[in-house]
Amino acid sequence: MNWMRRLLHRIRTGDDSGQVTPFVVILTIALIAFAGLVLDAGMALSAKVQALDAAQAAARAGAQQLNLTAYREHNVAELDPPRAEAAARGWLSAAGLDGTVTATTITVTVTVRRSTRTQLLQLVGVRSLDVSATATATAVHGVTGPGT
Repeated sequence: MNWMRRLLHRIRTGDDSGQVTPFVVILTIALIAFAGLVLDAGMALSAKVQALDAAQAAARAGAQQLNLTAYREHNVAELDPPRAEAAARGWLSAAGLDGTVTATTITVTVTVRRSTRTQLLQLVGVRSLDVSATATATAVHGVTGPGT
């Protein structure tokens, strides 16, 4: 009951010293965290788009490595998996990126992983955001234009 008397005394006398400080501190932290989410999430989204672009380009580079014997003898667009993987890895290496590459006789799949350092979220303990993107390219015979 003692705390109730103190509270009633403060209300009656208008003594509210020190009441704004916790609110301002919490509001400031919340605003910094929100600004960090906006800024750093935007940067992470940009890094994801760049990773996707790189994965797509590397997959296309790998999908150009046809098994020429199968193509010449059977008119079939079939990949040479070791050459396709090497071409995709070479593209990633030339771009200065790390990723995983898998190839079959039909497709090349590339996954690129990137880590971006945060700017404002470091203030609340988040040092980096990891993003990844995966793309698959398929060797197709008889493409004459977009959508065909």
